[in-house]
Amino acid sequence: MLFGSNLSREHLILSTLPAMFNKSTNKYADKRCQWYQPDFSKPKELASLTYGQVRAKVQDLACGLMSLGLKRQDRVAIMSPNCPQWLWADFSILCSAAVTVPLYPSFSIPEMTYIINDSGSRYLYVKDSAGIEKILNSFHDMPALEKVIVFDHEAVLPDQRFIHLSSLMEMGRKYAVKNRSQYIQSSESCNLWDIATIVYTSGTTGNPKGVVHTHYTFMSSALGDTINFFRGNYYFEPSDINFCFLPLSHTYERQCGQMLSLSTGQTIAYAESSSTVLRDLQIFHPHWFCCVPRIFERIYMAMRDATSASPEAKAAFEKAMDIGEKVMAYHSDSEGFLDLSLDKDFAQGLPEDLAQDYEWAQATVFAKVRSLLGKNFVYANSASASLPAHLFKAFAAMGIRVTEGYGLTETMNAVSKNIMGATLPGSIGRSKVTCEMKLADDGEILVRGDNVFVGYWNNPQADAEAFTEDGFFHTGDIAVPIYNSTYQDYWYKIVDRKKMIMVLDTGKNVPRAKVESRFTVAHYVDAVCAVADNRKFVSAIVVPKFAAVINQLAKAGITFDESQFVRQDGVIVKVGDDLVKHPEVRALIDRDIEAANQELEQYEQIKRYIISNRVFSLDLEEMTPTLKLKPKNIINHFQDAVEEMYR
Repeated sequence: MLFGSNLSREHLILSTLPAMFNKSTNKYADKRCQWYQPDFSKPKELASLTYGQVRAKVQDLACGLMSLGLKRQDRVAIMSPNCPQWLWADFSILCSAAVTVPLYPSFSIPEMTYIINDSGSRYLYVKDSAGIEKILNSFHDMPALEKVIVFDHEAVLPDQRFIHLSSLMEMGRKYAVKNRSQYIQSSESCNLWDIATIVYTSGTTGNPKGVVHTHYTFMSSALGDTINFFRGNYYFEPSDINFCFLPLSHTYERQCGQMLSLSTGQTIAYAESSSTVLRDLQIFHPHWFCCVPRIFERIYMAMRDATSASPEAKAAFEKAMDIGEKVMAYHSDSEGFLDLSLDKDFAQGLPEDLAQDYEWAQATVFAKVRSLLGKNFVYANSASASLPAHLFKAFAAMGIRVTEGYGLTETMNAVSKNIMGATLPGSIGRSKVTCEMKLADDGEILVRGDNVFVGYWNNPQADAEAFTEDGFFHTGDIAVPIYNSTYQDYWYKIVDRKKMIMVLDTGKNVPRAKVESRFTVAHYVDAVCAVADNRKFVSAIVVPKFAAVINQLAKAGITFDESQFVRQDGVIVKVGDDLVKHPEVRALIDRDIEAANQELEQYEQIKRYIISNRVFSLDLEEMTPTLKLKPKNIINHFQDAVEEMYR
């Protein structure tokens, strides 16, 4: 990564996505573009494609779609987990002047059917037989859908409505022979005001809403990111490697990760899944990646466990973290801001005793922890929800730089971001130069700018509710401002979602996020769903860290009926009632509850709780695809047990 590179004119000119793609694939034609594991059973055996090879695949697919009859601004959906083909599919659509409609593979069949029908998608890309199976029995419910394109060339196709990706590419090559200039004509026909994508939000209630983004709003967001990086005195270079593991169906990874990497000639390295992140970091050794707080929590806990295998190692880790906390406090300015510039050395300027302690912590613990992120790691982005300040400082103390920002699907990601030279732990930073931010009287963040969406697809009522009379978008998030006297600007801290503020029957407001975020690095609690609306006190539904609980109790010789355990990808996701009802399990959970309550106001503290014998589930619609809880659904599923806590 470069430090303080000059912004050139080419970085400040807005172009369409096809224009950006064609320019990059020409400029970096011989450079590696995609790096991946073709066989997940052999994760260290890698394959790659150059920018020129990727462009050839995109051109073949775009021509294949046009040979099927795809027209300008038609909609085409993608429902697949992350893989190199996702990018090919996306740009085959965009370079045909059509509209990409991404779907999460975890969407239920009714959600999938609704989105394809509402968007009027004519074609659908899926990865493999799982996608075929999901779509097959619902095909008759989607009258606009004409053809399903399957990435996996070994998947068995049920009938003529399905086609392999390789076959579509062959059709495209034949089409191009007779229509030599069609690809260029179609990609160049796009203008900034054309629709580029319709992204359906997986809200906590009701049908998903289709967020419409044009090439202008999409690329305006990218421009804002570029300027923000420059403000932070760093910039990317083609030798950098971006690590891709968040869903490409979400705008965050797609725009902040994939598109940014493409526009700057970087390598995109694909993890097998979010559960293999630490393993794959050691394989690809990336320079940076996009992440969310929930994954950062898992990374932190995995690091803590990996460096705390013995009582002595655990004590060393805890001592090092205490030292790191003192170092962060020493380097924080009077307003609580930290300078995380890439050339900043936290060892410099410390009092002698603290400097010696920090040197010990670096050599004994922190260097080992950093190595888990790979030998090239520089920094990571965090978004989607607030990263707790204590977790942010823990990473910073270890020399792991995280830049936190804030945005929504409707704003094509970040509208605010911390900069390296002035980071306020626990905040979402200050507004980007491409948009305006202000707080309503009730503290809600309002946003207006070039990166804000143009409306909801087929939903004028939602449009009317989404904007103020002067064109500001209602984000639904409550925040408080913090002034930075050096920059003479405001940074913001999120309090909670407006609709997630719980109200006790006493009238006291309890921010759900404040309660639930107390457990981010708990030892035995994996997830908490707080209950408080119209209640006398706060209670909770608690999901234990099953592996940690079982390991701890095994040391005491306590065993359980393992035939009741259910595993997914090797992880325990359900246990028997004999485990969750054991008094020793409750004693372990009590420790984490008591520790969390110490950081809460008396009326915010959890007074009672129930222990779930299973994790919160995407299949049961208890979580969004971005791993945010859906409290209403969770509470409904545990209704009887919840009511029992208040009797």
